[in-house]
Amino acid sequence: MNDNVPATVGVAEKPATPGVAPTPRPTAPPLTFRQRLDRWDLKASPYLYVLPFFLVFAIIGFFPMVFSGYLSFFSWPRFSASPGKAVGFANYAHVLGDPVFLKALVNTIAIFLLSSVSQIIVATIIAALLDNNLRAKSWWRIGVILPFVVAPAATALIFGSLFSDQTGLINDILNGIGLSPVQWHANRPASWLAIATMVNWRWTGYNTLILLAAMVAVPRNLYEAASIDGAGKIRQFFSVTLPSIRPTMLFVIITSTIGGLHIFTEPRLFDTNLQHQGGADYQYQTLTMYVFNTANSATDPYPRAAAAAWLLFLIIVVFALANYLITRAVQRRSSI
Repeated sequence: MNDNVPATVGVAEKPATPGVAPTPRPTAPPLTFRQRLDRWDLKASPYLYVLPFFLVFAIIGFFPMVFSGYLSFFSWPRFSASPGKAVGFANYAHVLGDPVFLKALVNTIAIFLLSSVSQIIVATIIAALLDNNLRAKSWWRIGVILPFVVAPAATALIFGSLFSDQTGLINDILNGIGLSPVQWHANRPASWLAIATMVNWRWTGYNTLILLAAMVAVPRNLYEAASIDGAGKIRQFFSVTLPSIRPTMLFVIITSTIGGLHIFTEPRLFDTNLQHQGGADYQYQTLTMYVFNTANSATDPYPRAAAAAWLLFLIIVVFALANYLITRAVQRRSSI
């Protein structure tokens, strides 16, 4: 066989006629206005659907954030129509030198550690239990999420009756077994524990459902293979479930960190004083309460509150980044 024979052999080709121009290829007819509109709608409609969110976020989220950063470098008296002179980092220095801010920082971190860590552990355990074949599974899931949908004011009433210094149910139980009552509002560690209990009661169910959704999505054949290899329920949980829900677990850890560090509602409702300053000695005032109270103070309230808010933002970023790096390091070590 001759290898030099072209692949198109056997196909008749019409020779070009000398002196005659080749026939031009037919062109597509121009698009009508309706066709152009449909094509534009196909490309632009996804962006138009999400545009309202970005507009609302720019107005109530991004602009206040940028403006507060700008405001934190100025002096602005309460009843002045415009900012005063630029003061540089003086507002930040004032906030960092305020002992109340440092006390609020310690309170916030303590409540965060008492609430977020135990909250994630308990939520993971409850989600693992609900992932089994339980009777009335839907009712159990509804019961888990109920504390989250209860109004915060109702939560305050419930825990106010539990942690009242004089007539609280917990102190009544302690008196009944011969122990001294706890001053939940006056004792600093006790107030941390009480507020952390309120936070855990409200938010554990929310995190449970997020983790449960991730566990339900884990392929069942992985558990069957682990069972054939002789792994029990606990071994399957640590070897199959946890590695499979790592992205969701990372999301829950980061969101719990953010929420735990700007906690406001629970300590505010826990405070029974008229001043609402987080206790007579600021024993359970958090950073968000400090920002709120600073904004209602007498001297340069808004710039100093803006500086405190930006310091809180930086603290949250540091903690969230540290959680992310630690979680990634643990994941890499466990995958080796």
